[in-house]
Amino acid sequence: MNQMAKRSDGNGGPSAGDGATPSTVLKIRSLLPSLAPAEQRVAQRIIDDPERVAASSITQLARDCDTSEATVIRFCRTIDFAGYRELRLRLASEAGQARGARGSAQELTGDINPDDTLVTVVQKIAYADARAVEDTGSQLDVETLQHVIELLAGAHRIDVYGVGASAFVASDFQQKLHRIGMISHAWTDAHAMLTSAAVLRPGDVAIGISHSGATSDTVNALAEARRRGASTVAITNFPRSPISEVTDHILTTAARETTFRSGATASRLAQLTVVDCVFVGLAQLRYTDTREALEATYEAVRGLRVSREDRRRS
Repeated sequence: MNQMAKRSDGNGGPSAGDGATPSTVLKIRSLLPSLAPAEQRVAQRIIDDPERVAASSITQLARDCDTSEATVIRFCRTIDFAGYRELRLRLASEAGQARGARGSAQELTGDINPDDTLVTVVQKIAYADARAVEDTGSQLDVETLQHVIELLAGAHRIDVYGVGASAFVASDFQQKLHRIGMISHAWTDAHAMLTSAAVLRPGDVAIGISHSGATSDTVNALAEARRRGASTVAITNFPRSPISEVTDHILTTAARETTFRSGATASRLAQLTVVDCVFVGLAQLRYTDTREALEATYEAVRGLRVSREDRRRS
């Protein structure tokens, strides 16, 4: 990998928030699929009840997770903590901050239940979506974001890949880039993605969007693009997923899956948050060209808008 290529996994790089380090629970959630089974049990216990873990001894946690103290220590090192004591202190600190910041909003962190009223369902979905955007912004690695923006600014061509829910985000990103005069394409079909990747060259950029980071169509397209010499970027919720093996730069989201795949909405909003950060940063870097392009595209479609006079006539 190029020395300038920075991989962001939300694990302590500069964040886009107020300077605070990314939430430990967010970090653990993003790494959950890549952990060994025993470590996953420890991770899930922390995700489910970080305050209880903060108050537990290592012996108690190991017993609760049906594992050994050695596994708990190994887990701590896997997520970049020196040991269990350091993890407990961090969890206790973050739990206190969360209580003060969220107050009664904590009641909405649960999953959707069969007996929830429709009002509660709306509240929970709105809360989950808002949290996805806030959490994504708080853990986004600004240094990696800057590298990606600069990479795109100098790209000859930009291809964006995504399937399923991520296809909508890919199309949105391409439309934004196109409006400011960037040569870009969005591909959402496996064959089209591979054929587009096959003609990329050094100086081009391929961007893969996948919540799981394990979507084979997207991973394969990025692998082909990289093989052809293009720079590769991934937007994913899980930085140690298969997509990381074919990617030079990783930008992470922080959406949580919930019942009935309402998390799919949250994942799209989280991805769109990253896309908007990239787009605005790119537009800022190319300020004059961006203004001219936006004015030209606005002028081109202005005549298609229904005027007040037309509305009065109708």
